Amino acid sequence: MNKVTLKHKLSNLRKMEIIKLKRRVKMLTFLVIGSNLVLAALLLTGFKENKVDGRFDEITVKRINVVSEKGDSLRMVISNKHRQHPGILNGIQLPPREREAGIIFFNSTGDECGGLLFDGNKEDAGLVLSVDKFRDDQVMQLQYMENTQNYKRKYGLQLWDYPRENSLQDRLERFQAIQLLKTPEEQEIAYQKMKADSLLMTDRLFIGRDYSENVGLFIRDRNGIPRIRIYIDKDNNPRIEKLSTGGKVIK
Repeated sequence: MNKVTLKHKLSNLRKMEIIKLKRRVKMLTFLVIGSNLVLAALLLTGFKENKVDGRFDEITVKRINVVSEKGDSLRMVISNKHRQHPGILNGIQLPPREREAGIIFFNSTGDECGGLLFDGNKEDAGLVLSVDKFRDDQVMQLQYMENTQNYKRKYGLQLWDYPRENSLQDRLERFQAIQLLKTPEEQEIAYQKMKADSLLMTDRLFIGRDYSENVGLFIRDRNGIPRIRIYIDKDNNPRIEKLSTGGKVIK
């Protein structure tokens, strides 16, 4: 075999290898394109199955903030205990505090206006649905509370009053000052002074079952003193009682 023939054969072999290599490159290109198309189709299919017009079948979150249409203010917070909102009253965000898991509602001015909180463990359990006074704290509550160790429980509708209007700021400042006092005795004196200055809410009415296992209607006066009780006691005796300001039954 002469050199010309050998070179010719080698040239043909190179051409064949190049052709085969080009075919492999084309095949790999088609495979990559095909794989991407299949992956895109699967993603789009999964997206359509799980999300349609912003609707989901199921989500798992630690906190959800529902905001106004403009997105500039809160309207509702759904949260676990550790991420719960501390609350906003009269435009003032309260300091961080421990609150149970649940839902906090906010009105158009940005203030907290009520909420639903709940929990239960080996020591106690409870659920409360609260309604707040405008620019102030709670005035009505549907509640259930229980000591799970001794089975003492209370549940029903509770109402409160605030003797002084627009007293929130003064009340918050007094509570902050009480926390700085060194002894429990000093704190109790300051607390009683708040009560004397009509800064604390007073019980006005409870309808339900109390811790003494009485079921009925319990009404207090503006000072929070029991005045009327209509109930069935734990021994199944019906009672209607009118009380003096000193707490004695007078009729």
